[in-house]
Amino acid sequence: MGAEFLWYIPNQAQPGHRGDDVVAGHNSLDTLTAHARALEEHGWGGALLGTGWGRPDTFTVATALTARTTTFQPLIAIRPGYWRPANFASAAATLDHLSGGRVLINVVSGKDDLAAYGDQEGDQADRYARTKEFLRLVRRLWTEEDVTFEGAHFSVTGATVVPRPVVRGERRHPRLYFGGASAAAERVAATEADVQLFWGEPLDGVRERIERLRRLSDELGREHAPLEFGLRVTTLVRDTTEQAWADAEAKVAKMAEAGGAGGRDVKWRAAVGQQRLLDLAARGDVLDDNLYTAPGRFGGGGAGTTWLVGSAADVARSLRRYQDLGVTHFVLSDTPYLPEIRRQGEQLLPLLRQEALVF
Repeated sequence: MGAEFLWYIPNQAQPGHRGDDVVAGHNSLDTLTAHARALEEHGWGGALLGTGWGRPDTFTVATALTARTTTFQPLIAIRPGYWRPANFASAAATLDHLSGGRVLINVVSGKDDLAAYGDQEGDQADRYARTKEFLRLVRRLWTEEDVTFEGAHFSVTGATVVPRPVVRGERRHPRLYFGGASAAAERVAATEADVQLFWGEPLDGVRERIERLRRLSDELGREHAPLEFGLRVTTLVRDTTEQAWADAEAKVAKMAEAGGAGGRDVKWRAAVGQQRLLDLAARGDVLDDNLYTAPGRFGGGGAGTTWLVGSAADVARSLRRYQDLGVTHFVLSDTPYLPEIRRQGEQLLPLLRQEALVF
């Protein structure tokens, strides 16, 4: 398949996510629809919609945006402890059917406010064992009829999902994205996911993880098509390299003035993948030419921990290096979100799509 280029839509309860400047109606249907339609207009394939207790329900937002667009693909983040597999498989298949096959799914197993929504599974090993069952059962429900399954965490008897997901070419069901850097997470990805998402690590770290995941796929007897790989990272693009770095450094200075790392969530910081990102700062503020690690020292988390900084040509060159390693799915973003959809859609995407034709 060719490369996939997605964005991020901030379905947040509070305004100002990562410095976004929209305050009034920041999470209204009209505002979020404007993002989704801008993505369509500027060449993006769709957008990741994050999940977490205490923010707008991701599946509901995705459904609303899908109804108001024509090509927009929502990458819907969901949690196995929040959804049961048969209920989720039916909901996702229905939306996929109604949208003509536009649904993408990102399965999240990291810790959240579990008790708030009635989940009790805090142990990492059991949490990932449950996720493995969830992925396996959902895939069966999407592709088989009269499914009976008895696992340690889930069971169904004589289950058939109606309507079915859209089948198109090699596509049998919505693609299943998955994240996680722990040993337990990687074993799940190697056997059950369609796409393993990485945070913005340096090239050597991504190369090492791809090689390990491919070995694990062979060792564990993967039964599906080969695992694909994706990158979720902030891309700060400006007209010139100098302007990009000036703006990046000014943003980090503002983060430092606002209190830096003091407000970090302990659960978030404890995640293996997040800790890998935070540890990068010890190697230097800038790695691989333009991977900026300083944001992680001053409160940046997740995709905001490291930034690829530069002109469109600089950032495109860096992303092509990840493509050379085998990364084919990219989830990019910067704030303010809506103007950056347009800027990067006009300046960065044409360079990436031109180069993607070569792969």
